[in-house]
Amino acid sequence: MSVDLAKVVAIDVHTHAERNDSAPQDPVTGELLAAAAKYFGATPRQPTAQEVADYYRQRSMLAVVFTVDDEAGMGRRRLGNDEVLEVARANPDVLIPFGSVDPHKGKLAIREARELIEAGVRGFKFHPDTQAFWPNDRDWYPLYDVIASAGLIALFHSGTTGIGAGMPGGGGVRLKYSNPMCIDDVAAEFPDLDIILAHPSFPWQDEALAIAVHKPNVYIDLSGWSPKYFPQNLIQYTNTLLKDKMLFGSDFPLLTPDRWLADFEKLPIKDEVRPLVLKENAARLLGLS
Repeated sequence: MSVDLAKVVAIDVHTHAERNDSAPQDPVTGELLAAAAKYFGATPRQPTAQEVADYYRQRSMLAVVFTVDDEAGMGRRRLGNDEVLEVARANPDVLIPFGSVDPHKGKLAIREARELIEAGVRGFKFHPDTQAFWPNDRDWYPLYDVIASAGLIALFHSGTTGIGAGMPGGGGVRLKYSNPMCIDDVAAEFPDLDIILAHPSFPWQDEALAIAVHKPNVYIDLSGWSPKYFPQNLIQYTNTLLKDKMLFGSDFPLLTPDRWLADFEKLPIKDEVRPLVLKENAARLLGLS
C-alpha cells in the first residue's frame, strides 16, 4: 500500500462491509440490523466493500475494513473475506483489509488465516460476543500464534454491543465474552502480537485503560460511541498516559465518521494529541509511517 499520508485527513481503523455486491442479505443479518437500527436511532447503511471505499475516498480518509465470520455463534452465513480483499486490491489508496475467521472452526480457521495472510490482509477482526468464545481460551492460541508470527494485528470487540440489543434474549448474544480482562491474558501470552481493544469498553472502561497502560502491545480504538458520550476517565487517559495508543474508529456504517469527528472536535482534547488519535498512531501501528 502506497499512500501520501500528508493528504490523508484521518485513518478510521474500524469499518464494516455489511453485504456482498452480488448476493442477497442473509435473513438473520437482516433481523439483527433492523434491531440495531432501533438501538442506534437510525437505519444504518448496508454498504459493500466498494461502497466503503467510495465513501472514504470522498473524505480523503483511509479505512480499515472487514466483515465478521460468526456462523457458529449467530447462525448466519458469513459474507466472507474474498470480496473485501478484492476490493482493497482495487482501491489501495483508501482501504486496508482485515480478515475474519471463526475460532470455532479450529484447524480450518488456522488454515484460512494463513491463506488470508498470503492474500494480503493486515490484521484480523474478532467479535467474542457474536462469535461466542472466550478470547483467553487456550484452544485459540494456535490461531493467535499464526497472526503474531506474521506480524499482524488482532482487533477484538470489547464491551457491550448494539448487535442483538432489544431483541428477545439479546438475540442470544452474551456480553460476558467481551470483558477486556480476557484480552489481558492474550496480551501477556503473546507480547509480540499487536492488539486493538475496539470501542469504549462499557461497562469495563477502567479495565481496558489499565490493560492498555500495562501492556505495550495493547491499543484502544474509540469506535462505536459518539465522543460526546465518552466517560471522563477515557478523555483523561487519551490526553495523558495513552495519547500514543488511542485510535480513531467510527464503526461505520453504524456510526459515521462525519458525526464522530464533529463530536470529537468538541471534546477537551489537547491540540498536540488530536493528530495522534486521528492519524499518526494508526499510521505507526499499521506500518504506514
